[in-house]
This record gives sequence, structure tokens and C-alpha cells, in this order.
Amino acid sequence: MKLATSLGAIVIQLDTARAPLSSANFLKYVDDKRFDGTTFYRAARNPGDPTKGLVQGGIDHFVPKAFNPVAHEPTSKTGLSHIDGTVSMARNAPGSAMGDFFVTVGPMTYLDAKDGRPGYAAFGKVVAGMPVIHKILSLPTFPGGFSKETKGQILRKPVTIVSARRMP
Repeated sequence: MKLATSLGAIVIQLDTARAPLSSANFLKYVDDKRFDGTTFYRAARNPGDPTKGLVQGGIDHFVPKAFNPVAHEPTSKTGLSHIDGTVSMARNAPGSAMGDFFVTVGPMTYLDAKDGRPGYAAFGKVVAGMPVIHKILSLPTFPGGFSKETKGQILRKPVTIVSARRMP
């Protein structure tokens, strides 16, 4: 599927076989055009290497655009891992993911499920457009945040997701 953004196109390959619940949830937002006009709004850079981290986008917790939360699909069940270019569901608690997602820049296997930690639900990978993701990660952010975890990670100028469509 293809995300057309104000900075260029990003092509995502979903792993519908290994992560069917998360993939179906993402496609529900795509098919209903609920990602159209939303943004990439967060750039979480690694303090030790600011060229690595993650960018987050989607409905930005805007409840009127949200479908019901999807059940958590941990990497320990799917066999996927948070390597460079992984697309994963953003969430607060397991089972609370809706219409927000993130893309990793560099390996971030600490986001995988491990003993006693549910991790995040990886469900796809960027197959074209990683330079766009790198550009988003490098954009200026506000010093504050919505929470302690997002301090210094909210983009000053969010990047618009113009459209999200399935590809033939």
C-alpha cells in the first residue's frame, strides 16, 4: 500500500499472513480513507544517534476517526521484529491500538515482545520511501510534549498524509 505524503511517497508491504489482525486493522483505516489528511506528528530520535529512532503518524488519537481497538498481536506470536523500516501499531496498553502507527529507523528490537514485556505489534515494512521517513525523523520538534515519553518528539510542522491507498 502507498502513503502519499507532503514530502513524497512511502510504500508499505503488510505481512497479512503473520500479523493478520494488525494488518486488517491498518487496511480498515486505508479503505475507509481515515488516514487521508492525517499526519506524521512525532519524531522520536535516539539520544545516542539522532539518525535512528521512529516516526509516528495516523489519526493522532482523534477519537471521531477511530475504529474500535484491535487485539494485541505481539512479535513473540508473529515472529516479526522491529528492524529498520518496520511498521508497527502505536498504542498505550496492549489491546488499545487503533489508528496510529510508527516506522522504525534502524533496528529497535527492544520494542519486540520479551519475557514479561508485551512489546509492540509489528505488521509490515517500508519497501520504498525510507528517505522520506529519514527526512521526517530529522525535522524540528517542540521542546515539550504530550507526556514525559514524548518530550522533545512532537514535530513543529507535522507532515501531511495526503492519501493512503492499496496498490494493485
